[in-house]
Amino acid sequence: MTTNGASPAKKRINIALQGGGSHGAFTWGVLDRLLEDGRLDFVAISGTSAGAMNAVALVDGWVRGGPEGAREKLHEFWRAVARNGRFSPIQRTPWDIFLGNWSVENSPGYIWYDVMSRAFSPYVANPLNINPLRDVVESEIDFDKVRACQAMKLFISATNVETGQIRVFNPEEITLDVVMASACLPQIFRAVEIDGVPYWDGGYGGNPALFPFFYATETDDPLLIQINPIIREGTPRSANEIQNRIDEITFNSALLREFRAIAFVKKLIAEGRLTDGDYRDIRLHRIDADEAFKNLSASSKISAEWAFLEYLRDLGRNAASDWLEEHFDSVGKHPTVDLKADLVPQPLLQKKPGHRVSAFLANRPKPHAARQG
Repeated sequence: MTTNGASPAKKRINIALQGGGSHGAFTWGVLDRLLEDGRLDFVAISGTSAGAMNAVALVDGWVRGGPEGAREKLHEFWRAVARNGRFSPIQRTPWDIFLGNWSVENSPGYIWYDVMSRAFSPYVANPLNINPLRDVVESEIDFDKVRACQAMKLFISATNVETGQIRVFNPEEITLDVVMASACLPQIFRAVEIDGVPYWDGGYGGNPALFPFFYATETDDPLLIQINPIIREGTPRSANEIQNRIDEITFNSALLREFRAIAFVKKLIAEGRLTDGDYRDIRLHRIDADEAFKNLSASSKISAEWAFLEYLRDLGRNAASDWLEEHFDSVGKHPTVDLKADLVPQPLLQKKPGHRVSAFLANRPKPHAARQG
């Protein structure tokens, strides 16, 4: 990655990182594998919530030591998340550990947390505005280095509480408060004020935002790392399942609007009604966690157990390996996401999961004891 253009052996690409709590460790694994592979030149990154945290960790590490520095910093960041979570009251029960179930919804701590977040505002339930994750981000990320990075552009999204509109923060504006605003779930945390304006989680306005790429870079290949499934079969029945599906639909709605806009412009270009010089013919790519996450409960999004984070990382690395093998040659030539299928989706059962991810899921032994970091 260079400011004056990529190496001839590399392909230029923009990276879009979704949020999803601890499930962002899947994105860590994807990034780790892409950086290890070394054939992609990251021109710009757009991140929301956990995606924003992965983004600033990657950029901080890149400034310190290039691709290997970025991989090391991502590992350090998620290790710090796990260390911070060791004393959390929300942990898997011994029975869930024995069964290899990653859910924490049977934990008394989670049950209490769930009741409190539904019944009380964070202004009442958390009067001291305590956010342990803020301490992790502050201790692990050097925001002076993040703002100074010249190798790639960085965009982080948050939602303006007063207007309901997305705010995309440019590289020179990114601070600790911006990252925490991007990850501010209003049921759990107070709004984060920046210059007197309150902000909530960026997922409400863009999870993540793709449009900054089209104005700030000349690269027409965005790669979306998606951890919130668009399709989920069946009708949710429990209160937690219903709320989880509502969140998935809400946090994907802005992304689907951008999909529609890209598909519409591509259609007009293909019909000769627009020229490439007037509009961008975007070639969209995606690495998703649909197959890997379909059996994970919503409660696992707040689990910071190191064994679980490692599990998600390994899933991400395998998904990235699949994508590189199957789609790397398409970068710079044609899209690998069928937008029409996403906007008018076929049944999930017709989807064919990547062979490495499937093999990993099938062959990985069930964890009978949690490793603590």
